[in-house]
Amino acid sequence: MGKCTIDHSQNDVMTKLEEQSPYMPDHLVQETRKFLKQRLNQETLNEVFHLLKKYDLASEEEREKRNAELQKRFFQTS
Repeated sequence: MGKCTIDHSQNDVMTKLEEQSPYMPDHLVQETRKFLKQRLNQETLNEVFHLLKKYDLASEEEREKRNAELQKRFFQTS
């Protein structure tokens, strides 16, 4: 995915999540909702937005990559 120069608000990201949630695994939607309740920096908001953007149009392989990226970068606790 290319870099975008548009900054997305927390509300923008939450709206995008709600639009794409029917196409996503339930556990990932729940984790993302929980994650978005935190105060997040602009870079993180933009990254999550772009992982969600056009999720519904992505191939199954691309969706799996995005799911893995969300899990690895934002939800894993070690």
